[in-house]
Amino acid sequence: MAPSPPSSSVQQAKESLGLRLREIRKDSGLTARALAAAAGWHESKTSRIENGRTSPSDSDIRVWTCICHAERQAEDLIATARGIESMHVDWRRLERSGLRRVQESVLPLFERTRRFRIYQSWVMPGLLQTADYTRAVLNTVVALRDAPDHDMEDAVAVRMARQHVIHAGHQRFAFLVEEWVLRTIIGDADIMAGQLAHLISAAYRPSVSLGIIPMGSERGHGWPTESFVVFDHAQVSVELVSANLTVTQPSEIAEYVRTFAELAGIAVYGAAARALITAAIDSFE
Repeated sequence: MAPSPPSSSVQQAKESLGLRLREIRKDSGLTARALAAAAGWHESKTSRIENGRTSPSDSDIRVWTCICHAERQAEDLIATARGIESMHVDWRRLERSGLRRVQESVLPLFERTRRFRIYQSWVMPGLLQTADYTRAVLNTVVALRDAPDHDMEDAVAVRMARQHVIHAGHQRFAFLVEEWVLRTIIGDADIMAGQLAHLISAAYRPSVSLGIIPMGSERGHGWPTESFVVFDHAQVSVELVSANLTVTQPSEIAEYVRTFAELAGIAVYGAAARALITAAIDSFE
């Protein structure tokens, strides 16, 4: 079973916030119409907020809690609303201030995570990339999204430094990569050959499990999906074409964990995985 559409996490969070605001209104004894009249906005706005169809602004929340004599809850509600907005972050917005900052922003999460489950259907997992491959990926990002490239080499260095988590010894990494990723040329054939040789070497590390999902595999379970990373059981980061999605709803995290297990069930490991990687290297030569 594939995970729910990525936007559902954001929508569930909006609905949860709307439910909290509805409870505050009801606890104050006000109807939706009375709250709207006191706030000076149309009654439909109250309904849209309570049903998660409209995201309340900081001002909306302050007015709401003031009318309902629940001012003490305002700051917590505002923080929740801002957190919802940050769940779905446009790539262009992330990259506006430079590529290095994007790489640095995830470092604390990588350092505190103990178990990684990483599925890639687009490119090589970042933790297993060579510097040349990373540079080629970031050059593609610059070309596709018109991102600034003034700090390209700094961004590459940060990603390489982030790979120290694999060598730390107290974290575990399960990687799943679709075979077509091995055969998709990022940069040029020489870069790909070096990247694939590095992939074989990385797979021997005690902390690393590398599974390759062969092309032509029966897909009764484990359909191809968007690339994602499960960080312990705390959150999932999903790579969309236009944005990065952070999933924190426990039920949706469980769906991604289940999807990872299904994909792992059709992957090959060890000598069989190395054979697919070696075949990909031979194809470039």
